[in-house]
Amino acid sequence: MHVELISHAQTETPPGSPLRVKDIAIALRVDPSTVYAEIKSGRLPSYRVGQGRGTIRVSRAAFTQYLADRGIPAAELAVTL
Repeated sequence: MHVELISHAQTETPPGSPLRVKDIAIALRVDPSTVYAEIKSGRLPSYRVGQGRGTIRVSRAAFTQYLADRGIPAAELAVTL
């Protein structure tokens, strides 16, 4: 049986593309439910893509502004933006 492992670098969001809730949760080292709560409260601007419930995306600019508003240095993130 052949098992191929995909490195973390291959699964990261491409530079310049919008971020998923999962990406933000990993970056901040929090549970995705925390990110959803920030979005629901309006503190983290987001938009939906797709039909029905769709999927939530956050622009990199909005996430950068969110970090700046809360005084979170980018060096503290678990990933590189």
